Amino acid sequence: MQYDAISEAKFISRPNRFIAKVMLDGEEIAVHVKNTGRCRELLIPGCRVLLEKASNPERKTTFDLVAVEKDGRLINIDSQAPNAVVREWLLSKNEYSFVKPEYKYGDSRIDFYMEKGDEKYLMEVKGCTLFIDGVGYFPDAPTERGAKHLRELAGAISEGYQTAVAFVIQGEGITEVRPNMATDPEFAAAFEEARAAGVKVIFYLCRVTEDSLEITEEVER
Repeated sequence: MQYDAISEAKFISRPNRFIAKVMLDGEEIAVHVKNTGRCRELLIPGCRVLLEKASNPERKTTFDLVAVEKDGRLINIDSQAPNAVVREWLLSKNEYSFVKPEYKYGDSRIDFYMEKGDEKYLMEVKGCTLFIDGVGYFPDAPTERGAKHLRELAGAISEGYQTAVAFVIQGEGITEVRPNMATDPEFAAAFEEARAAGVKVIFYLCRVTEDSLEITEEVER
């Protein structure tokens, strides 16, 4: 996926999960943060961030904060980007005869439903931005929804679906994501239950630039 009109700024603070204050061209402004996660290890005062100009000129915040640089690595933190790049990836491979985003299943909407011949697939997508000692961890904040979806994927196997949870790694140089037991033991337990039940675990490795995010490799574990 490609961004338009990217600007470089310096992060100052994050008054709440939706808004950040940054220094852009010598002026302090408020921008929208496209990630409601904590991102505490990333959004550090003085760090370099990348902003995309909003398409709606009437919006109160003129820019969206979409990426941050840490230790020389660009990390995309746009929470809408993982689903967008997975959709691009699935369609580009021509592996499936049918791909439907936001598929209603049970009490939830699963990110993707696919078909290949008579086979049916469900895939839930998670974006990973928390990297520690060369390993990605998910989530960076407790997520009841995440655990619920994993259990639904596990249950769907008995109904004939092939299911997977896919982690989009939004920074380069990371090839593995592990459940963040310290932050969300419930998700970690649901992850292990799902894997034991036959839910596949997929890692999508990405190329991250100042104005793009692109999947380069699919790794199944």
